[in-house]
Amino acid sequence: KKLSEFNEAYTALTQAVGPSVVEVITTRYGPTSQQSESAAWRLQRSTGSGVIINSQGHVITNAHVVVGGQRIRVLLPEWPPQVPRGRSVVKPRGKVVNAKLIGFDLEADLAVLDIEGDGYPFLDLANSETVRPGHLVFAFGSPMGLENSVTAGVISAVARQLTPESPMIYIQTDAAVNPGNSGGPLINSEGKVIGINSFILTRSGGSEGLNFAIPSNIVSAVYDLIIRHGYVRRGQIGVHAQTITAELSEGLGLPQRWGVIIADVYPDSPAERAKLQAGDIILTLNKKTMENARQFDVNLYRRAEGDAVMLALLRGTDTIDATVRVAERQRDPGWLTAHVTPENNLVARLGFLGLDLDIQLMQLFDALRIQHGVVVASPAFAPGYSKASIRPGDLIHAVNGVDIQNLQELRAASERLVPGDPVVLHIEREGRLQYVVLEAQ
Repeated sequence: KKLSEFNEAYTALTQAVGPSVVEVITTRYGPTSQQSESAAWRLQRSTGSGVIINSQGHVITNAHVVVGGQRIRVLLPEWPPQVPRGRSVVKPRGKVVNAKLIGFDLEADLAVLDIEGDGYPFLDLANSETVRPGHLVFAFGSPMGLENSVTAGVISAVARQLTPESPMIYIQTDAAVNPGNSGGPLINSEGKVIGINSFILTRSGGSEGLNFAIPSNIVSAVYDLIIRHGYVRRGQIGVHAQTITAELSEGLGLPQRWGVIIADVYPDSPAERAKLQAGDIILTLNKKTMENARQFDVNLYRRAEGDAVMLALLRGTDTIDATVRVAERQRDPGWLTAHVTPENNLVARLGFLGLDLDIQLMQLFDALRIQHGVVVASPAFAPGYSKASIRPGDLIHAVNGVDIQNLQELRAASERLVPGDPVVLHIEREGRLQYVVLEAQ
């Protein structure tokens, strides 16, 4: 009887969640295997997943599902709560509608879409800080394009960082997730979204029980900022905060093996004016215990410029209280994504979106070594393209030894390349000049 009740509860949850889970269909330029100059790039279609989070038709998905898309559509599910008597059990395919990209954030790998109309069924975002290992969860999405599939599992770990200095933390689960699930919701037993499925670790290419989802609290913060500003406008106080690891604690002789330590205080920053110091341990922010650097950064993201935050610090054996004003992270290249479109800014042969360096963009850089070139706004994320060696905020000065003044010249130089040719970019990154090697697509 208990198993039967569990089945009924599982079925009820699936029927409640299903109408709000969508398939995201993106058409974008991608490289072909042909070596013809005219056919090196062509429009390709890829699919991912998403979830409707309000009745106005706002959809959350992964940035890598939609960035660089020429056209984005959403497949709304046809999900009757039950199959009427005499009707086929084969569920009819849903309705495809156009979607508008409101904004996205590459650092968190999140994007917000808008579909026309209102009155849509939607799901609430849960408080991801309540999630614990062992909790039952359900992953919804369209793996391999199989619309509205659901799998079950448990939370394997919370606040998972792939490396100690990773800018992101994730919820790890063993619920089966495969390509196409990206952007779909991870659901708790109450039918609320506790995470957005983002990627898997796999040797076979399929699910091996290592699924990583973006916690819902991060999703909520990114969504609010995109709706307000069109991009993630991150607050900061002018410090480089690091997560305290066991090795860091032992080497520095710290009194605790967890938490957040200040590694650097930037000159002429709010933190310097508040007399914060490198080596200070951040105990609390507005009376909330700080457990890792990512948590500290996220708790500053929503703060408006000029807001005051209260910090409790441990300096040696002394506990110190400090009030610090919040400033916007001026040099965050994430805001560049709000100013590009594939039609106007795609450098197809090199697989990224670029902007001419102008006076406004020069403010991103402390002191430019060379004052001309093209700023990388974001990778195009075309299927098959490796984005590992180019980053948003890189400034391209030359291609294969030829100086580049602007986006028009970069496009012209790249179009003369043959797919497969090595491409050597002379770039400026964080005040350093270096070469980056790509392959023409």
